[in-house]
Amino acid sequence: MTSDERVLLSFSVPSEPGNERIALAKVADAVAPCGLSDDQVERLKTAVAEATMNAIEHGNHNQAELDVDVTVAEMDEGVAVSIVDQGGAHSPPADAPVELPDLEMKLAGLQTPRGWGLFLIQNMVDAMDVSIDGDLHTVRLVMRTSPAPRPRDPEGGPRAEQV
Repeated sequence: MTSDERVLLSFSVPSEPGNERIALAKVADAVAPCGLSDDQVERLKTAVAEATMNAIEHGNHNQAELDVDVTVAEMDEGVAVSIVDQGGAHSPPADAPVELPDLEMKLAGLQTPRGWGLFLIQNMVDAMDVSIDGDLHTVRLVMRTSPAPRPRDPEGGPRAEQV
């Protein structure tokens, strides 16, 4: 968290499938007065739900006794949501590139049908940062109230910048 951020809400959910709905609802309520458009709130909810599902499943391996911690902060230029799980020691390096899923390869069975999560998250928000600190794995999502033009990937689609 940076010095210009004000925590609006901090909470935890047990690592049980379905708790991503609790997280997205709480985040949506917390950011309601922050000046995001309806479209931005919907995209942020999608990103929060996906990041929370990943934290529950891949980070904490559906172990209900391990919480996923969520912090919502308001910044001068928007909001930031951090989702933290206990899977840092088993995560890919924080600077690993997000692989572009290939629908044709997935349909042909040459790529796993899974693996859309980080790609989806990255394209829902203005910026995404993944960090690892020991066992802690954090996905930080940023949505700006006045979004800068979104960079485009080589295929011509939108791509979130790295924070």
